[in-house]
Amino acid sequence: MSGIVCAIRGGPTSKPTISRAIALAKETKKVLHFLYIVNLDFLAYTESSRVRVIKEEMHEMGDFIVLAAQEKAENQGVEAQGAVRDGTVAEGIIEFSQEIEADYVVLGSPRAEHEENVFTRERFESFVAMVEKESGAKVVLSEIERS
Repeated sequence: MSGIVCAIRGGPTSKPTISRAIALAKETKKVLHFLYIVNLDFLAYTESSRVRVIKEEMHEMGDFIVLAAQEKAENQGVEAQGAVRDGTVAEGIIEFSQEIEADYVVLGSPRAEHEENVFTRERFESFVAMVEKESGAKVVLSEIERS
């Protein structure tokens, strides 16, 4: 099996990533695999008994996001599948890419430096290099959508 992994979070910021992945799938005629990672690390320091419920709800949200992306791809003539996984984003992308022997991984580009962002430019470049090295797939970045 081979194809394209498109890591998505949902919402407006995922639109350019989904569009780039669909375009790449059309160009390469490869199967597109949308991937949503449920990361509950932020709950590690809580004593809430609702962790199981929160996890289930996040999986349901991930299923919905992936299904919406699949439908968009299929409406454009692209074969698309979806997966929701638990773990850290980096590990999840790498493991899934290895599992399907991905040729490409499509990631969203970080927003402008002045906006709130998980990655600095340097951290993002390191992240991309790690994903390429560990997964064996080429990382393709989406363009930032300007409103």
